[in-house]
Amino acid sequence: MDHTAHQAASAATNDSAFRALQQRGQGTMGVDQYASRHRFEDLPDGGRIELQMREADSAGIAAIRAHLQQIVQQFRAAIFATPEATHAMVVPGTTVMAAKKEQIQYTYHPLPQGGEVRITTKDAEALVAVREFLAFQRSDHRVGS
Repeated sequence: MDHTAHQAASAATNDSAFRALQQRGQGTMGVDQYASRHRFEDLPDGGRIELQMREADSAGIAAIRAHLQQIVQQFRAAIFATPEATHAMVVPGTTVMAAKKEQIQYTYHPLPQGGEVRITTKDAEALVAVREFLAFQRSDHRVGS
């Protein structure tokens, strides 16, 4: 872990709400949240969720890949229970994403240290909801895009 990442992790562990989020995330995702990194990126037609291990860890990489493939299946079925359990609330954007499930596509892609879920839509209302979802994720996980 580089110095900046270590400082951020150290500061975050002193925040009980963030620590609780990380613990719930480990339970729902199956990987140590401090040993992995999230990225939530807006794209013109939707966005992407990236989750990768910070260092080589075959068990962690396998857990991430299984988790993200499960997320794709759940999101396609308009089931957002995993983010709700992780964040202990209904996550912004998911109500519209559920209502617009036929207008949103979710695709899994493996990455060297984990994987990504690509979210695409041509529906304007769904696009706003996807961006709201991703913005909340960036904020609550305290990560940039």
